[in-house]
Amino acid sequence: MTEPFGTRLRRAMDERGPLCVGIDPHASLLADWGLNDDVTGLERFSRTVVEAVADRVAVVKPQSAFFERFGSRGVAVLERVVEETRAAGALVVMDAKRGDIGSTMAGYAEAFLHKDAPLFSDALTVSPYLGYGSLAPAVELARESGTGLFVLALTSNPEGPEVQHAVRADGRSVAATMLAHLAAENAGAEPLGSFGAVVGATVGDLSSYDLAINGPLLAPGVGAQGATPEDLPAVFGSAVGNVVPNVSRGVLRHGPDIAALRAATAAFAGEIRAAVAGS
Repeated sequence: MTEPFGTRLRRAMDERGPLCVGIDPHASLLADWGLNDDVTGLERFSRTVVEAVADRVAVVKPQSAFFERFGSRGVAVLERVVEETRAAGALVVMDAKRGDIGSTMAGYAEAFLHKDAPLFSDALTVSPYLGYGSLAPAVELARESGTGLFVLALTSNPEGPEVQHAVRADGRSVAATMLAHLAAENAGAEPLGSFGAVVGATVGDLSSYDLAINGPLLAPGVGAQGATPEDLPAVFGSAVGNVVPNVSRGVLRHGPDIAALRAATAAFAGEIRAAVAGS
């Protein structure tokens, strides 16, 4: 049976540290690197990042949208990025935020979590806001294939609270409900469950939320968005050991020089290790 994502992620975090580097090749970053906003620029940018970091970080997170905007040729670049990242030893979390119902959700899951799919990734970000139960096809396939999910729970975008902080009839917020579902999915898993939550490092006070879901917490917002590694223990409390901090622009702005990308990655990784160890 395929080793579960949570087991593989825990090992990668212990061996390489918990840092996740995002690959977000949007037009402004391509321009900053002196590249054209075309498929050639996309490929140069993305594969340079993979070369620089994939052999030394636990997780690489490509943002699918920035590849899809170039059509089939962009998706072909994404396929190579996934293949080369996994070959270098990093886990791939595909940031696609898929969410639908029934056979459509099953199709999205198969595109990223089926072992024979060209975009087969170690985990996928998903949106539960058609109801957590709508994710059932992805949950089932993840269990079968040894992959994982990161479910949007407490995101840092300003529009998020109108849904995520809404209070249900039982007095529990929508976000807290999603966290409770994930805790149930991960019950009994060792050393770590495969079903994680996306919880922004810049969301603010999370003391009213139970983040002990026995699964990973993908935490965007470190670096250019304002959160620092030193903030993580205060934000995530006792769950900080399961946090996977995501840094994108904070690393990517140092390209296209590979040595500079590696130096920035090492600096963030060291600061995160120190912050978690000291908590």
